[in-house]
Amino acid sequence: MSVLAVAAGAALGAPIRYLTDLWLRSVLGAAFPWGTLVVNTAGSLVLGALLGLPLSPQAMAVWGTGFCGALTTYSTFAFETVQLARGGDARRAAVYVAASLVLGIASAWAGLSVVRALTG
Repeated sequence: MSVLAVAAGAALGAPIRYLTDLWLRSVLGAAFPWGTLVVNTAGSLVLGALLGLPLSPQAMAVWGTGFCGALTTYSTFAFETVQLARGGDARRAAVYVAASLVLGIASAWAGLSVVRALTG
C-alpha cells in the first residue's frame, strides 16, 4: 500500500513542478532556473509543515515522500547549477546554490514553526 500512496502523491507533485517551471520560464525567461528554485522552496515549506503535524505513516508517504518528493528535485538543481557554471556564469551559479540552500532550509524551518505555533 505504501508504494501506491507514494505514487498517488507523486502524481500530484510532478505535474505541479512541470507546470510551475513552464509558467515561470514564460514569465521570467530561462536565464535563471526560477522554476526549480520556487518548487524546491515551496516543497521545503510544505515538508517542514508536514513534520509538525501528527500524520500517520501512510499520510507521510502520500504527502511527504510522494508529493514533496515529486514536486522538488535535487537532480535538476544540480544539473542547472552545472549548466550555469559551464556556460560561463559562475556568479549566477553561486547565487543559485546559495539561494537554494538558504531558502530551502529557511522554508522548512518556517513551515515547521508555523504549524507548531498553530497547533500549540
